Amino acid sequence: MVAAANMVEVAALVGDTARATMLAALMGGQALTASELAARARISRSTASGHLGKLVGARLLHVTQKRRNRYYRIASPLVARMLEGIKAVAAIEVPQRHQPRSIADDRLRFARTCYDHLAGYLGVAIADGLLAKGHVVLTDDGGELTVSGARFLTAFGAELAPKPGSRRIFCRPCLDWSERRYHVAGHVGAEIHRCCLERGWLRRDRDTRIVRITPAGQIGLRRTFGIDLGDGNRRGLSNARP
Repeated sequence: MVAAANMVEVAALVGDTARATMLAALMGGQALTASELAARARISRSTASGHLGKLVGARLLHVTQKRRNRYYRIASPLVARMLEGIKAVAAIEVPQRHQPRSIADDRLRFARTCYDHLAGYLGVAIADGLLAKGHVVLTDDGGELTVSGARFLTAFGAELAPKPGSRRIFCRPCLDWSERRYHVAGHVGAEIHRCCLERGWLRRDRDTRIVRITPAGQIGLRRTFGIDLGDGNRRGLSNARP
């Protein structure tokens, strides 16, 4: 009964439109202030603060104080998985109201962050490249980085040794809500994302989860993971300038 009551409480918190909008804004992995989240949800700052207090109290969000500002972020990978899972179920199982897709929608589907790893067409394409070379195994039961995959990603610059005391899942499949196939999540997925950013292959949009691929990234992703981004380039989705 206690577990059921807790589930009802969490579902009620996530089910509010304003709170769901703020949680979705934080799924890019960055920390945002109450003012920034209020603007995303189109509510007053005082109303946003009340919502955020409830989310922090339920341990769905973590807050840190820096000078005058309080910064909110998703509390843990477990919370991020729950939110992405809801999004995936909603995209597949719930009948969708027809709405014309915008350029921003297409860019989000093409390449975005899913908490701390890559998703969308780009994330799935990277997973496909790793699968084709036998570097990872992704199934409904879980994920595994192979010996060849460990060598490959270490050479790529990934730090594969988890931090001491970390309970983070090492490698797992994450069902992509737009592609409806798996991309790579967990510590391995986060390291791939980090390495791509550090190499200058990707640039993140300031206020969204959208990721843009730089010209250097187009070359690097093709040579490293065998990804053909021709379709994305023709649609103007992967252009990014310094």
